[in-house]
Amino acid sequence: MKTRRKGDLPQKICATCGRPFAWRKKWEKVWDEVRYCSKKCSGQRKPPAT
Repeated sequence: MKTRRKGDLPQKICATCGRPFAWRKKWEKVWDEVRYCSKKCSGQRKPPAT
């Protein structure tokens, strides 16, 4: 198996802080559901506008 460079990994933009973050092994099975770069951002998410 060929190793990948960090720059070759998929990236997303955090829904809270707007910064890009890269794929992690622990997110392998739930990558489509990941929206936040960290637990801190997940806890600071903005409530939906009503």
